[in-house]
Amino acid sequence: MIADIFRTLSKSLGWVNTVLALGLKFCAIAMLIAAAFIWFGWYKMGIFIILLGILCAYFFRDPNRYTVFADDEIACPADGTVMSIKTEEDPNSVVIRIFLSIFDIHVQRTTVAGKTGDIFYNKGTFLFADNPDAVKNERNLIQIFKDGDPTKFAHVEQITGAIARRIECWVKPQQDIAMGRRLGLVRFGSQVAVYLPKDKVRVVVKEGQKVQGHITVLALWK
Repeated sequence: MIADIFRTLSKSLGWVNTVLALGLKFCAIAMLIAAAFIWFGWYKMGIFIILLGILCAYFFRDPNRYTVFADDEIACPADGTVMSIKTEEDPNSVVIRIFLSIFDIHVQRTTVAGKTGDIFYNKGTFLFADNPDAVKNERNLIQIFKDGDPTKFAHVEQITGAIARRIECWVKPQQDIAMGRRLGLVRFGSQVAVYLPKDKVRVVVKEGQKVQGHITVLALWK
């Protein structure tokens, strides 16, 4: 029975081992503030901040994923829910937009093995990430080309939400990248868009579908 209890705790708290250092830092700060409130007898506030610190740590999960993709597969870069799949400003591209709630893992990964192109950062508004007008939010576009082929692109755009407004990009322009490499992080509720050449891919996900970064196949090269 004791072994079963420890096994259950291990499964339910296994995410703790995947928390990024930044998340542990925020959690530690929250615990110190909570300890001060409890010291002065403000127990409810202390407990609230403890829970907030745990939620913050949970947000910064970054589990290892070892999916092996076929050469014709394009990997999903983020966990979340597919919002839309459509052609937008560029008639030659199809855009897949993924909404990330605060409970989703917020680390983005590469879509294909190859090379980054340019990286474009744009300031903007801070609407909620599931708002259709969130395309005007602060964002960071990372160009990614399969095997360096300019006609086979699977660009990833990081878009902020309304709560926290910070984009982290962990790659540089003209950098060789492998499948599954971490691209960056958008803090606390965000959106990720993937840009694909319309005539060269067949999208296999659907609107409303739950997807996972470096696990779900997003599209196939024709």
